[in-house]
Amino acid sequence: MSTREARRALTDGETYDLLRRHAGHSSAFLALNAGNLRFRTDGVDGFVPYREGGRRHLFQLGGPVCAAGDRERLLTALLDRAGREGRRVTGVQLPRAAAELHAGHGFVVNQFGASFSIHLDGYGLGGQRMVKVRNMVNRARREGVTVTEVPAAERDDPAVAADLDAVDRAWLRDKGRHVKELDFLIGERGGPGAPHRRLFTAVHAGRTVGYVSYSPVFGERSGWLYDLTRRRPDAPPGTVELVFATVLRRFQDEGAGWLHLGFTPFVQLRPDTDAFSPTSRVLRRCLELVAAKGQAVYPAATQESFKLKWRPQLIEPEYLAFQRGVSPGAVWRLMRLTKAV
Repeated sequence: MSTREARRALTDGETYDLLRRHAGHSSAFLALNAGNLRFRTDGVDGFVPYREGGRRHLFQLGGPVCAAGDRERLLTALLDRAGREGRRVTGVQLPRAAAELHAGHGFVVNQFGASFSIHLDGYGLGGQRMVKVRNMVNRARREGVTVTEVPAAERDDPAVAADLDAVDRAWLRDKGRHVKELDFLIGERGGPGAPHRRLFTAVHAGRTVGYVSYSPVFGERSGWLYDLTRRRPDAPPGTVELVFATVLRRFQDEGAGWLHLGFTPFVQLRPDTDAFSPTSRVLRRCLELVAAKGQAVYPAATQESFKLKWRPQLIEPEYLAFQRGVSPGAVWRLMRLTKAV
């Protein structure tokens, strides 16, 4: 049975149920993005989200989604399948436990970046350290920006969809044709996961000037993932901050435990996080160079700055893992897959 046949056997609804039962990674919901495939094996209640890169590469996202005791078996089955197809496996955005699992199979593992999370219990925007954030939020309010949640049933309304599409077009024009967005590692407005996401819009002077979507997060640190952000270049200053602060309070009122700010590549690279054998010094140096001078490749520093200003209590390293070593082909295919080039 081919990998595509296995994917057809797992519906979007079944995938969502598996995520609810077994997912703990803050970005696990991205498995439901359009274009992702899902590998399964007999006897394991779970799957591995992945995409193919040409004929020789397979890129898995976040590691196996299953009970902890089944992760070894599921990864081994995936490696066996990839071997029979002549493919090399690369793990992308792996949390620590999944990175250790891959290292045990001989993968070369390097830190790729970090994810940021806010524990909502007792969290607030008071104090001197948050004064700049409060000023931006208040400025948008004074300008008359309002924040509204758009129910899932209304998002396909032609008028609503047209407003959101207009924001997308304005955002893309402002960024220019060289805009870099890591397609494999971020959410999307539509796709199979759309009914489970929450979408909030910012309206100014009767016009939608921005929106932010949030994806559900399951497991020990359940809550929501700050997923996809779009704003018009002429939106009042503080628009995104107002959306963020409004939604943060909404989630607190609903009793959510965590608000995850998501993964940013090329940041928080620390020597102590590469405690794996083997690891690639060359790859680490390349990642460090992108972090230091690679704003044209990806605006990692800007994303990190936005997330840090909210004072997240938890910052966790996430990893890349290359089967049989780091190869130019795997790196190139990963860059193509994520639209970094």
